[in-house]
Amino acid sequence: MNRREMLGRSVAAMLGGAVALRASEVLDADSILKRIYAPVFPTRTFEITKFDAVADGEKLCTRSIADAIRACNQAGGGSVIIPKGRFLTGAVHLDSNVNLHLEEGATLAFSTDPKDYLPVVFTRFEGTECMNYSPFIYAFEKTNIGVTGKGTLDGQAGPEHWWPWAGKDRMGWKRGTANQENDRNALTAMGDKDVPVEQRVFGEGHLLRPNFIQPYRCTNVLLEGFRIVQSPMWELNPVLCRNVTVRGIDIDSHGPNNDGCDPESCDGTLITNCTFSTGDDCIAVKAGRNRDGRRVNVACQNLLIRDCVMKDGHGGVSIGSEVSGGIRNVLIENCQMSSPNLERALRIKTNSYRGGVIENIGFRNVTVGEVREAVIEVDYFYQEGQGGPFTPSVRGIDIANVTSQKSKHAIFMRGYKNSPVGGVTVANCNFANCAEGTHFENVEGVRLRNVTVDGKLFEERH
Repeated sequence: MNRREMLGRSVAAMLGGAVALRASEVLDADSILKRIYAPVFPTRTFEITKFDAVADGEKLCTRSIADAIRACNQAGGGSVIIPKGRFLTGAVHLDSNVNLHLEEGATLAFSTDPKDYLPVVFTRFEGTECMNYSPFIYAFEKTNIGVTGKGTLDGQAGPEHWWPWAGKDRMGWKRGTANQENDRNALTAMGDKDVPVEQRVFGEGHLLRPNFIQPYRCTNVLLEGFRIVQSPMWELNPVLCRNVTVRGIDIDSHGPNNDGCDPESCDGTLITNCTFSTGDDCIAVKAGRNRDGRRVNVACQNLLIRDCVMKDGHGGVSIGSEVSGGIRNVLIENCQMSSPNLERALRIKTNSYRGGVIENIGFRNVTVGEVREAVIEVDYFYQEGQGGPFTPSVRGIDIANVTSQKSKHAIFMRGYKNSPVGGVTVANCNFANCAEGTHFENVEGVRLRNVTVDGKLFEERH
C-alpha cells in the first residue's frame, strides 16, 4: 500500500468510524444533536488593523489577516477581529483555535484576481479531489475553527469576474472564449483513472472556480451569523469534517453553481436558522463523485437541517448528485420554502455512475408556498442517467406533514426498470394547485398515507 492509499484509508477510518445511528433513532433530532457542539474560543482578540490592515476597500490586506491569524494561534487561540469598514483580501487560511469574527458593519471583500488564491491547495471540485485555487476562506486539518459575526463576506463575483468561467451566456460568458468545460472533463477523467491527487494540478491557467468557505478534514467547525453575497461557486462546503455547526447565516448569491451549503462526506452537521437565496441548490448534501468518491469512500451522515428559509434555488434541500460515498441519517424539519424561482423542495438526485446508498432521510413539518417543478422528487436519471454499472439505492425516505400551495408536480419519482424507486413513505401531506399532479415511473414499495393532491385523497400505493 502506498502513502496515498494509506492516507485515504486512515481518513476514511477516522471520519467513517463513528457508530451510525440506529434506524429507530435516525429521525429523532435529539439523537443527532447530542453528537454536535459548537467550539468555544478563548476571549483573546486580535484586530486586523493592529497588523496594518486598512479599511479602504483597495489595499490588499491578505498579509495583515494572515499575521493576525498566526498571532492568535500562537497565543493559544481567540478571535481575529474584522472591524467596521471594507477590507480587501485574497485567500484567508484559518488555523486551529482561531475564530474569524466580522463585527457589524464589517465587510471582507475578496479580490477578483485569481492569482490572489495561489498557491494551489488540496481541495475538491464538484466532489473530485484535486489541487486548485484556494477557496476564499480555507482550513486544512485544523481543530476548533470559526467564522462568525454580523458582517458581510463579499466574493465580488459576477458577469465580469469568476462567473463567465462556467460557460453560460447569461453569466457573462461570450462565445469563442474559454470556459471550465475542458478542465472539468479533464479532472473527471483523472478521477476515473485514479491519477494521484498531487498530479491533478489546476489553478493558474485553468478555469475551475474556487468555493467560498471550505474547511477540509477539520474537527469542530462553527459558521455563524454573517452574510454572503456574490460567490464564484459553492458558498459553504465543509468536506470530510466532524462536528460542524452552521447557524444564523444569510446567503444571497445567484451565480452559476452557487449552492448555499454543501456538507460533503461530513459526520455530525447542524444547519439551523439560515436563509438561502441562491443560483443553485440552497442546501445540497454530498459524498464524492463517481470513482473518486468511491476511492475516498466516506459517507455524509448524521445531519440536522431545521428552522431554515429557502427562497430562490434549484432545490430547497437536495441529496446529491455526488453521493458515491453514501448519504444517511439526514433530518430536515420545520423549514419554509417558497419562490417562483425555487424549483423543488426535497430533491434526491443520482444515477448509475454515482452509485452509493441514500438511506434514512426524514423530511417533516415543512411548509411550501410555491415551487416551479416538484415538491418531492426522487430521480435516478440525473445528468449521465442510466447505463453505468453502479445502480443507485434509495431507501428509508420518510416524508410527513408537508403542505404546498403551488407546483407542477406534487410528487415526481423516476427509477429504473431493474431498480425501481422504493422504501419511501409519504404521510399526512397536502399538495394544492398542482398543474400536472403526480408522476410515478418504475416505482415500487412507495407508501402513501393520508395524502391529498388538489383535494383528492391518494390511495395506498406499493
